[in-house]
Amino acid sequence: MAGTVLYGRTTEARRLRELLDGLGTAGAALIVRGGAGIGKSALLADLVPIAKARGLRVLSTTGVESEARLPFAGLHQLLRPVLDLVERLPGPQRAAMGTALGTGAGSPPDLFLIALAALTLLGDVANGAAVLVVVDDAQWLDPPSAEVLAFVARRLGPEPIAVLVATRDGARTPLDAAGLDELALTGLDADASAALLDSRAAGLSPAMRARVLAEAAGNPLALVELPVALGALDAEARPPQWLPLTERLEHAFGQRAVALPAATRTLLLVAALDEAGGVAEVVRAATTLLGAGVTADELAPAVSAGLVAITDDRLDFRHPLMRSAIRQAARPTRLQEAHTALADALVDDPDRHIWHHAAASSGPDEAIAAGLDAAATRAVRRGGVEAAVAALERAAQLTPDPSARAARLLRAAELATELGRRDTVAHLLREVAPLELTVSLRARMTWIEDVFDDGIRDPAEGAVQLADRAEEEAVAGEVDLALRLLWAAAQRCFWSELGDGVRRRVAAAADTVPCDPRDPRLLAVLAFAAPIDRGSTVVERLVPLPMPDGDAPAARLLGNAAMAVGAFDVALAVHTAAAAQLRAQGRIGLLARTLLSQANSAVHLGDLPTAIPAAAEATRLAEETSQPNLLALGQAYEAATAALRGHHDDADRLAAAAELAAVPVAARPVLATVQLARGLSALGTGRYSDAFDEFRRLFDRADPAFHLGHRCSAICFVSESAAFAGRQDEVRAIVAEMESEGMRTPSPALQAGLRFARAVLAPDPDAEPLFAALLVELAGWPFARSRAQLAYGSWLRRQRRPAESRPLLRAARDTFDALGLVPWGERARQELRASGETSRRRPVDVGDRLTPQELQIARLAAAGLSNREIGERLYLSRRTISTHLYRIFPKLGVSSRADLGAVIGDGTVT
Repeated sequence: MAGTVLYGRTTEARRLRELLDGLGTAGAALIVRGGAGIGKSALLADLVPIAKARGLRVLSTTGVESEARLPFAGLHQLLRPVLDLVERLPGPQRAAMGTALGTGAGSPPDLFLIALAALTLLGDVANGAAVLVVVDDAQWLDPPSAEVLAFVARRLGPEPIAVLVATRDGARTPLDAAGLDELALTGLDADASAALLDSRAAGLSPAMRARVLAEAAGNPLALVELPVALGALDAEARPPQWLPLTERLEHAFGQRAVALPAATRTLLLVAALDEAGGVAEVVRAATTLLGAGVTADELAPAVSAGLVAITDDRLDFRHPLMRSAIRQAARPTRLQEAHTALADALVDDPDRHIWHHAAASSGPDEAIAAGLDAAATRAVRRGGVEAAVAALERAAQLTPDPSARAARLLRAAELATELGRRDTVAHLLREVAPLELTVSLRARMTWIEDVFDDGIRDPAEGAVQLADRAEEEAVAGEVDLALRLLWAAAQRCFWSELGDGVRRRVAAAADTVPCDPRDPRLLAVLAFAAPIDRGSTVVERLVPLPMPDGDAPAARLLGNAAMAVGAFDVALAVHTAAAAQLRAQGRIGLLARTLLSQANSAVHLGDLPTAIPAAAEATRLAEETSQPNLLALGQAYEAATAALRGHHDDADRLAAAAELAAVPVAARPVLATVQLARGLSALGTGRYSDAFDEFRRLFDRADPAFHLGHRCSAICFVSESAAFAGRQDEVRAIVAEMESEGMRTPSPALQAGLRFARAVLAPDPDAEPLFAALLVELAGWPFARSRAQLAYGSWLRRQRRPAESRPLLRAARDTFDALGLVPWGERARQELRASGETSRRRPVDVGDRLTPQELQIARLAAAGLSNREIGERLYLSRRTISTHLYRIFPKLGVSSRADLGAVIGDGTVT
């Protein structure tokens, strides 16, 4: 319908033009949604010449049902006109894009690194002219391409790029989760329907005209096509009323094809099954199918009939329903013959060759199954994990041996876990369930079942079963699988409270695995499963331990082990390095987890410049990668950072949101962090009794917020709040229990917290030497040390020794100010005033004026990174970074990025 007048779409067409009007200030994206034939493609086609007339660069792609299994087919079609710009991309992005599109070879790229490359490439194109990206029939776009476009659409920011997507009602694609604006197309009204019908079929009798209008129900395609189908009927005949409109249209298209010559019909059948639409390969396959020479000239009758168009040696059907109508009209045996002919014509394209062979197969065939297995391997190498899942699932259907079939289904399910496809995994595991499984395959199935729940589902029984299976795999020499199973069991112990018996069972199973005793995977298992019982082992093996070179997942696990036993300084350094590697690799699912751990350690160290952007970015990425438990944990850490900054309303809101998500699934780390945030908010503002009530929930085994590891790092807070609230007697039992735990583990956080508790809770005659020793012991922990200075200075003032208290209180105030810990700085000032000294006003902190993302960008810019380099790290376009900096400069009172260093360096703004 391109180039025709649009009837009844004035409002909708104006909405699309407004999309272009706004490109001077920001990018925009819109999904046009509607039923088959409702006019989505016509609306998009109407906008294209307008965009070109305005000087926009138009890039387009169309989903094809049979192409959905070919990874990045849609992306390749979209970017084909600008592929020469790929060479300008930064090295990792250039390699990822080349591997994805099959123009280069390299390590399997992460999908999000490919998506970042696409964003950068489109941004480069937009430097010359604004860009309109048109995506038609998105319901048939291959999933990796749809994921990339969703990533781009979420990050347009100030880029002069408009993304316009057309998709069918009821179709689910990754673009649906991008939160884009939508335009719903419904049927034309009566006047527009009549005008369109009269423009295309003016000679209809009144009775036939009324019938068509009634049957079409405002569907533009039906208004155009049904008169053709009904033309041969007499005035009293009626089309079958039981058929849905879509099927009636398919029937109409099928009837038009029946009258064509035999060779033309054969060419159309092959083209309907061919995903690429190349005329040459369609002709070759049709020649094989007919057993006689066929030429492209024999497509002319189909072009004349308006069924297809040929442009640049590519054949396109006028509407997808034409393609499906031709397929449905063919006999099953004829379809198989056509697929076989296409497979023979595509011997130089191994992936398409084997898929057509698979489509032609009606029964088990190990040779074809092996070919699909190999195609899956190639797809993974290109970053097309979803295509690999589809290939393995089809391979399993064709696999004669039940054990081999189960192995392929489990490989597909394991790959689907990387994509976060819970429904796909569940479907594949249902296919596996009735098959006879070896012990190893059953263990793998158990591990896959556990992936999405972070250890929350059936925790106690599941952890023991996983430990049992892990021991069996360890005995069989399957070390990697054994450690995976144990990590799943350890996560259950971390996310739930299973009791000492289960924890010891998991740790004992870990002892049976024949691996390096300093393997990061093993250390993470021991630390998450038994942070008290095995704390000594983990701490001893952690330091000194070099970070795995280039192995970001292993480094992340090493950092997790350090975090779980309270070695926050080690954990922060390792997680920071691991996050940098994961960014470079585009692995944002793992990056979200790493940033959460980084935020956790930074919160306990009082390192707000690290904690604030890490928590905020982790929350955003967790939502984007559909990790609900991590999203809630990210909100809890955001609440903690807000509390530390004195943003108490934000802290309350974020804590409530995290708690709401965590309570139904009993996610203890989330609930414990919520209590930490609430306690910090109360403690910072001097509501000591409230703070004590919040903190002590972490130590009550009957409370959902109880957490074995988190309480170790909270002992300093609960004792501090009890001391200032005058509730020393109530906290002594908690401290006594933790003293007992401290005899079993050298956890740095626990040992420092116990020393803090001894000092603040000591009777006056015993307190001073304990405080003095505490300040020395906390030299490497600035947040804890400054709180100790505050407590010690307050104690001295109460002992009527104000002159001795002031140096400590000044030092505490200055450290709190430097760390951006506003409430604690104000507490120190209050104590100084009570001691008789007037304190200077707190300098404005950088974090007071910037959002978390702005703070992150400002720090990177101050470190000398270019806009492009910052964009690479944060998965944003360089123009978005430029816009953020434009807003940051006046907030900080600077005029250029060269001035940022001084401001960011000392953390204050004049």
